[in-house]
Amino acid sequence: MSDAKISEFDRATALRRRQPGVHDALLDEGWAVGHAVNGGYLLSILARALGADLPHPDPFTISAHYLTASLPGPATVRTELARAGRTLATGSASLWQTDDTGTEVERVRVLATYGELDQLTEDVRTSAKPPHFPPPQECFSPRDNPAGSAANPAMTDRLDLRLDSATVGWALGEPSGSGEMRAWFSFADGRDADALSLLTTVDALPPAAFELGVTGWLPTVELTAHVRARPAPGPLRVALSTRNMAGGFLEEDCEVWDSEDRLVAQARQLARPR
Repeated sequence: MSDAKISEFDRATALRRRQPGVHDALLDEGWAVGHAVNGGYLLSILARALGADLPHPDPFTISAHYLTASLPGPATVRTELARAGRTLATGSASLWQTDDTGTEVERVRVLATYGELDQLTEDVRTSAKPPHFPPPQECFSPRDNPAGSAANPAMTDRLDLRLDSATVGWALGEPSGSGEMRAWFSFADGRDADALSLLTTVDALPPAAFELGVTGWLPTVELTAHVRARPAPGPLRVALSTRNMAGGFLEEDCEVWDSEDRLVAQARQLARPR
């Protein structure tokens, strides 16, 4: 496949195996939010390394602790197998970068369990319901930002986000107080979603806390994502909510629904407003 046919996401999460359990990565500045690269994007990179090294290909659950801010540039991912079974395998991975003093610094550490999504039973019993909001053409995109497109994070240029107008009061200086954010999610270059990219999707929207009136940078302390199914082609619907900010920390829950109304991913993260 020529580079022209490789999606921007796949190029930005590509790895080069240096030796067993060690991969070289290049963190792309196009996936930055402010000075640091996005936590969901980092999670996809670490998950790609684990998928290459574990005996099962698909992330079922992955928990990341963000130790220091990851910056655009070279990085090293190291993986370790903890246990391999017939249907599930568990491993850990860490992402490292060299700082200005030449010291290697650990940025992210994850623990994950992998399996094979195509072998899951089709039996679904759920009380969860997909979010309902206007179609994409009636929602707001980052290009509608009153502050101008230059005020948007670099990452938004890689995506086609369409935000539910009921959850963008914060952009007009009038947060609703609901603590909710909803949007349609697609890649700008038309790439379909898969299990790996869902790990970016769960951390791609503006924080739901913006609708609580919280402003500024909200770095993630810990993020756990569950991949429930391989998504069908087409745009995804993402719903975020946060109910409690206390002691200088807040939680954010995420649901991702595909074009066939299936809940394909869930996540919860703990963030610390700055």
